[in-house]
Amino acid sequence: MSDKRRSYESGHRPKFMVVVDKTPECARAVHFASRRVVRTGASMVMLAVVDPPDNFEWIGVGEAMIEEASEEAQKLLDAAAREARNAAGVEPEQVIRVGTRADEIMKLIQEDEDISFLVLAAGSAKEGPGPLVSTLGGRAAASFPVPIVIVPGSLSDEQIDALAG
Repeated sequence: MSDKRRSYESGHRPKFMVVVDKTPECARAVHFASRRVVRTGASMVMLAVVDPPDNFEWIGVGEAMIEEASEEAQKLLDAAAREARNAAGVEPEQVIRVGTRADEIMKLIQEDEDISFLVLAAGSAKEGPGPLVSTLGGRAAASFPVPIVIVPGSLSDEQIDALAG
């Protein structure tokens, strides 16, 4: 991966990448990224990651499990895309990957040099911000090739609109 992101070269547009999951706070990250996309003239990519099955490969169930999980991930992406359209008229690119979330996030960033920002939703429950935010927002953040934007799940649409411009 190059040290310079292509998104700042002539003819390229920066992308905001949002990780989509089942958490209710995910809509906050989508709303924020949508508003920033419009404000900055950027584009958006949404990533949903399917966990690979553990030990079902030997009986042929693994592929069926991945297919079922991918269909569920597509439903999540479709709902998030509706949120982006409703929030700011943004039509996001949708990507589904199979693997561990942190690895697939990094792979997509490495593959698409137009990705300039990673947007994550922080849980607002007493359990904490969520494992992905804890992992990527902690020590790993210093080694990431793009800034990580963490959107608190407790923000309202109005608060996000005021913050995002």
